[in-house]
Formats: sequence, C-alpha cells, structure tokens
Amino acid sequence: MSLSAQNPKWLDRTEYPFESNYFQLPVGKMHYLDEGEGEPIVMVHGNPGWSFEFRKIVKELSKTHRCIVPDHIGFGLSEKPFDWDYLPENQAKNLELFLDSLNLENITLVVNDWGGPIGLSYAIKHPKKVKKLVVLNTWMWSLENDPYYQKFSGMMGGGFGRFMIKNFNIFGRMVVKEAVGDKKKLKKDIHKHYYKHLETKKDRKGSYVFPKAIIGSSNWLNSLWIQREKINAIPTTIIWGMKDIAFREQELNYWIENWKNPKVIKLLETGHFPQEEAPEKVIEELKIE
Repeated sequence: MSLSAQNPKWLDRTEYPFESNYFQLPVGKMHYLDEGEGEPIVMVHGNPGWSFEFRKIVKELSKTHRCIVPDHIGFGLSEKPFDWDYLPENQAKNLELFLDSLNLENITLVVNDWGGPIGLSYAIKHPKKVKKLVVLNTWMWSLENDPYYQKFSGMMGGGFGRFMIKNFNIFGRMVVKEAVGDKKKLKKDIHKHYYKHLETKKDRKGSYVFPKAIIGSSNWLNSLWIQREKINAIPTTIIWGMKDIAFREQELNYWIENWKNPKVIKLLETGHFPQEEAPEKVIEELKIE
C-alpha cells in the first residue's frame, strides 16, 4: 500500500489525528485505529462510512478505554481489491479474523448500518467476549419480504444504482446527505470524508455490493437472527436517530420486541449516523459502566 493511500491529501488530520494500523487479511490489508488503554470498545461502520465517523468518540473515550475501529476492506484507508466479492458475510469473516488476532475480552461493541449484522455476527460466535452492545440505527434480520427495502435494494443494488455509484459515487455524495437528520449540520469539509475515500470507479465496488446485499444476503441475515438468543440478554443500549430514512421507527420497535430489556435512547433530531450527528449522546452512554 502506497504512502499516499495511507495518508491521502483529502484527509483532515486535525479531525482524524490518529495513528494508522494495518492487519493483513487473505484478501488485503485492513486499516484500523487502536487508541488508548483499558477495556476495549470496538466500533463497526457500514456503507459508505469508515472509522472517520467514530472520530469524536475515539478522541474522548480513548482517555479511559482502548478504542478499536476497523475499516472494512473496500472502505476508508483499507485496501480495495477489485477482484473480491465484498459480500457482508465475508466482511464478517474478515472482522472475526481481525478481532481474534487481538484476543480481546469484555468488549463493548458499537454497531451502525451494515456494521450491525457484521459486528453482531462476531458477538453471536463469541458471546462470552462481549460485555455490552450499543446499537445505532441498524438491523440483523432478513428484509426480503419488506417492500420498502425491496425497492431500495432493487434500485441502488440494480443496474442503475450500480452505474450511479460506480461512476458518480452517489452513495457517499448524496445518500449520506439524505440520511442525516439536519443536512445543514453536515458541513462540506466533513461530508467529503464520506466519499473521497472511494476515489476511483474500482474503489467503489464495496459501496455498490452492499445495497444489493440488503436483499441478496437474506439467508445470511436470517441465519444471524435465528441465533439472537445467544446475545439478546447481553446488556444493550439502542441509540436511535428518529429522522433516519434508512432504518425507521418500525425497525427500532422490532429490536425492542425481540431483545431482553434494552435501554432505548431516541434522538428526535438525528438521522442515520448518531456517532456523527450526536456523538455526545453516544459518548455519554459509553461512559456508563
């Protein structure tokens, strides 16, 4: 991996002043943050994000905890091999290889968007290693019978969506902006970090595979959901942006119905990214032991 790929010109190092670390996976190098000491907090992002979106949480919580934030292959400062399939179940295998290499215990696991099923897959396989779950606007079940997601997955994961993501990077440029609660708060200098990491057409494969997988990976998602009792008694806080267009109040209610006594924090003015839009609320919850 070239030096320019590790430290690109578009990256604002005052916003993201962290040391880069790399883990060698069979498919390529995974970039990750590993800041601070103490009990581990692992944060798992979705599409089209990367560890940048957790920067404010890392800055604060690394004073008291070990904050570990990987970039999935194909995102952020990780390698982006074009000849890989980018399926979420294989991203989950990558995450498991990475976390197993660190030999962690008492993990607080924070998940958002595709980081939900990918991160919770690890928890299902290693429930004794996970001390607490923090769920931010995500899901972990099959959506194959839901018309809302059928439409979105069909459009963004079909030929048109693939063309628009590949050629115009619209997931990072447009969908991110639509998904936040207050578009004015997502300043240009911050927003660019959600799409500049996908610089070339070949870099964007992960970003256009994920939308198709919302329906395409239904069997894998269902396989996780039927195992939820392995983890649904782990102390869980759900922090939910109520203005999210991707995961709505009915998805929040489905979590609540199927989880054992979760603590629920509703953020009325926040959209899809509580860690970006309301980091102080996430930080406050993570400070509670």
